[in-house]
Amino acid sequence: MGMDGKIGFVGGGNMAEAIIRSLLDAGLCLASDICVSDIRRERLAHLRGGFGVETVDANGDCARLSRVVVLAIKPQDMAGALEDLARVGTSGKLVVSIAAGVTIAAIERVLGGETAVVRVMPNTPSLIGEGMSIWSRGGGVGECDVENARCILGALGKDLEVGEDLMNAATALSGSGPAYVFYLIEAMEKAGVELGFSIEQALPIATQTVIGAARLLEKSGVRPEELRRRVTSPGGTTAAALRVLDENGVKKSFVAAIRAACARADELSRI
Repeated sequence: MGMDGKIGFVGGGNMAEAIIRSLLDAGLCLASDICVSDIRRERLAHLRGGFGVETVDANGDCARLSRVVVLAIKPQDMAGALEDLARVGTSGKLVVSIAAGVTIAAIERVLGGETAVVRVMPNTPSLIGEGMSIWSRGGGVGECDVENARCILGALGKDLEVGEDLMNAATALSGSGPAYVFYLIEAMEKAGVELGFSIEQALPIATQTVIGAARLLEKSGVRPEELRRRVTSPGGTTAAALRVLDENGVKKSFVAAIRAACARADELSRI
């Protein structure tokens, strides 16, 4: 399944570049089907030279040329970008926003309810096509729009549609989630060094252990607690490690941390 119509990117940063690269690599569209606008001339030159896509200075021009418009910008830049789009009109277009904390209603208030709006919370592994994108649709989104949106999200990794009331929870669990994994790997690396490994040895050991465990969980279809039990022999080394983690409330702390992230996302969405 390919894209239906030209796709425009308002914002030409790392996430936009990742989507463009993945769409082209997968043959889902041609470079001539992509248009990018950005205030940074060097980014436009980079994308034009690297991928052969069309670039324009004005957000309105990008939107006017496109059937699908991806808002790949920071939340603080959203108001100006939406005003640019509103001036040229977005009726009949699909607008996909990957700006954290910006609600569908906020976008529709500026662009009008006849615009199809999809709100997405990606995460940083999307930059290498291994992301998890959580998304919600506005009332004006049709099935063709859903196909186009999922074509874009498929270029980033996996995706899951939820009600918009879960988007802040998605931010806490998935959007911020890679940082929790990096935090775990930092701790494993530190322990490895203290036990005698060099940093050059400890980091790849910790990294591959996490990657392998995640892939085993994904491919086995077995619940994580059961896989943990299979590794944990009574009185063994793993049991000793898990006992210390439980005594220090590590699992409870992780749950509390994710709840804190969700609470902060709630606060930011009301600003």
